[in-house]
Amino acid sequence: MPNESIPTWTRDPARRGSLARLRGSKYPLIDAHLHVVNFVQETPGAEALIRAMDRANVGRAVIFGLPVAKMWDEHDREPPDYYLANDARCYYYGGTDALVAEMVRSLPEEPRGRLYPLLCGFNPTDGFAIRDVRRTYEAYPDVWAGIGELLLRHDDLTALTQGDVARANHRALWPVYEFATERDLPVLLHQNVTSVSKSDHPVYLYELEEALRDFPRTRFILAHCGISRRVNVPFYHQMVRRLLEQYPRLVVDYSWIIFDEIICPGGVPRDEWLALTEQQSERICLGSDLVTRFERLGPELQRYDVFLDQLSETARANVCWRTAERVYGRKAGEA
Repeated sequence: MPNESIPTWTRDPARRGSLARLRGSKYPLIDAHLHVVNFVQETPGAEALIRAMDRANVGRAVIFGLPVAKMWDEHDREPPDYYLANDARCYYYGGTDALVAEMVRSLPEEPRGRLYPLLCGFNPTDGFAIRDVRRTYEAYPDVWAGIGELLLRHDDLTALTQGDVARANHRALWPVYEFATERDLPVLLHQNVTSVSKSDHPVYLYELEEALRDFPRTRFILAHCGISRRVNVPFYHQMVRRLLEQYPRLVVDYSWIIFDEIICPGGVPRDEWLALTEQQSERICLGSDLVTRFERLGPELQRYDVFLDQLSETARANVCWRTAERVYGRKAGEA
């Protein structure tokens, strides 16, 4: 009987040979959170991504663009390369999905099958959002595995983005959630649970929960467990536990700073997060949250090993790849 804690891609002889040269986690992973374009809508390309995945022991990856682009203002002498590079504003950029779709379609069948692309290039505060989602979905019907990452409450990025404040309970998103539910598409949300000035209670959590309550059949994934820069609340693990227990279709990803600042500060796993992960491993996946910079894929994922080492074999397999495979593994058009 095959070892079900080992994903099928590691059983391929050619792939096993390449693992001897890996520079990432010692555990085979699905990277469940990877931006393949940056904030000025540039990408190193599909072949660079696949090479980086092979080096990092990443069998598959959930990939997406960025729904906003950073402006190069006339008075800025240098072009920006990140949303925090300067004070210039960001704006919603619908072309990001075409970049991702064409990047995926440029690959041969085997490496293309290792990618789970999500669409995100629409304004989540615009009543026409559902029109744009439908157009993109129908333009590339063989590509999409879900919707996201939607950048909603997001500290400095929210302040820099033109237009209304994006949030999980914005009514422009209601038809988008309905569309996702009808087609059984997962929806990956970045929704901070609080603001940078309120560290005593989660002031924005109700926005997320309103969407979770109104769309109980929608498969939502909460990116980074709702955390961001300078965002934290007391008893964070208890909040995450309560959300997972109360909303049975919700999944969270451990990515970006939730791991380094909350789950495993200083490289030491916290007992309460190990216990939560053991109990809810089927609802948790891992991601690098890289914004391109594919050469960093190995080191970003390798840092999880100190935490993964302390999990049971079953929980580790769930967190490393089973949960992500279950959530994202069905592509558009598949039964």
